[in-house]
Amino acid sequence: MATVDSTVRAGAPAARGADAGPAQPAGIGPYRLALRRLRRNKVALAFGALFLLIVVLCLCAPLYAAHVAHTGPNDNHVTETVKVGGVAKDVVSPTGQPIGPTWHGRFLLGADQNGRDIAVRLLYGGRNSLEVGGIATLVTMTLATIVGIVAGFFRGFVDGVLARMLDLIWAYPVVLLGIALGTSLALGGITIGPIALHGNSLLVPAFIIGVVYIPYVAKPIRGQVLGLREQEFVDAARVGGAGPLRIMWSEILPNVSSTLVVFVPLMIANAILLEAALSYLGAGVQPPNPSWGTMISDGIRLIPSAMHLTFVPGAMLVLAVLGINVFGDGVRDALDPRAKVRLEEHAEEASR
Repeated sequence: MATVDSTVRAGAPAARGADAGPAQPAGIGPYRLALRRLRRNKVALAFGALFLLIVVLCLCAPLYAAHVAHTGPNDNHVTETVKVGGVAKDVVSPTGQPIGPTWHGRFLLGADQNGRDIAVRLLYGGRNSLEVGGIATLVTMTLATIVGIVAGFFRGFVDGVLARMLDLIWAYPVVLLGIALGTSLALGGITIGPIALHGNSLLVPAFIIGVVYIPYVAKPIRGQVLGLREQEFVDAARVGGAGPLRIMWSEILPNVSSTLVVFVPLMIANAILLEAALSYLGAGVQPPNPSWGTMISDGIRLIPSAMHLTFVPGAMLVLAVLGINVFGDGVRDALDPRAKVRLEEHAEEASR
């Protein structure tokens, strides 16, 4: 009897395994699934690669200036000549007309009215524009996340005060508010405790742009947190003894992270555009620092005789903003929880 019982018990797991059917595919996390969707979006990846290429080219501006153009972004060559097709031409003619693109070495994309190399200034200006856009996005996302989560979680008086502050900034168009702040701060700079920024510092327009875009991110975050704070997992954390700060950090923030990821590329594009607009109007990046906006502003006075002065920085601005916008749309679609994925794709992922 003992032998029969042991045989039955030994064979029982095999019988249960045979009746269990084929193994089910392993689950896929939301971010891993989003990455798979994004990899299938070839258009978004192509435009993202275009934006990355522009970033790399702008970061290589010192190398291009030192080894190819042999000039700096603010060096004047008004009285010099350059050979084009074996013929010496004035960089700037006696009538004030700058040379057009030479398509080789020095003055690849031509010169401006002060004899400065457009290609060099384009790359250095791109570095400044991208730096301002990146810092402004960091300021916006950090402050907007804090304000949105705190206002939505505590509600009541705290929410009322923070929401009214957001409404105050929201009430003004971003360009008008940016011009007002940029014009005033360009004269006296910014002093916050021990931190003092001069009016021509790139951090001044970055700070201005970062502040004016806070409501555009904080309001959606606040609305999402108002719903999340009523969920069961937040109640469970309260019952477990977690305080407000711990709940906001470990429970609320991870659940709004996908929204923040979607906002980052969109805010970078908007910040770059607003910086170009403010610099064009004289309230953004201050001379002698170049940027795409200041280059357009400087070149518009010579239209139509020197179209390259406005076309080159304008085209670069359009390509950069278009690239990050299309890539941002692809990221948003990839993170959309309503997107459908077939069971075969789950099985394929599990088999890898």
